[in-house]
Amino acid sequence: MAKQHSAGPGTPATVALVAQGIPFTAHTYTHDPATTNYGLEAASALDLDPDRVFKTLLAEVDGRLAVGIVPVTGMLDLKSLAAACGGKRAVMADPALAERKTGYVVGGISPIGQKTALPTVLDETADLWPTIFVSGGRRGFDIELAPADLLLVTGGTLADIAR
Repeated sequence: MAKQHSAGPGTPATVALVAQGIPFTAHTYTHDPATTNYGLEAASALDLDPDRVFKTLLAEVDGRLAVGIVPVTGMLDLKSLAAACGGKRAVMADPALAERKTGYVVGGISPIGQKTALPTVLDETADLWPTIFVSGGRRGFDIELAPADLLLVTGGTLADIAR
């Protein structure tokens, strides 16, 4: 995987990766505005195993925002996310709040380069792959990088948070 500095659109995610010297590969595809399952759309458009494509979800854990990153084929286990964050209860965050705190739009929320640094938990299945795909900060734009590098750039932790 080559270090990319100019491939794909410039987003806060790519700026953060370049600034930290983290290798990644940018992948663009044509987003269909009628599609609402952005992760499965990315997997199909990029001809990938959908288990290798991860979605970024925001939840409120005991009233504080946190990021859960899970395969697009599964769902975020809110109870497991709460436990991984040292909390008791989690609920999905309001989409408008998620957009405001991350600086990204729903369907293009990247776990990298968010406006507000939030506790981040990556599902442990990411370690099954040498590289995974996450949103690059726009619909139709994914970033491929090693799971360890994603944890490094987000300050995240690895836990069993998908079901």
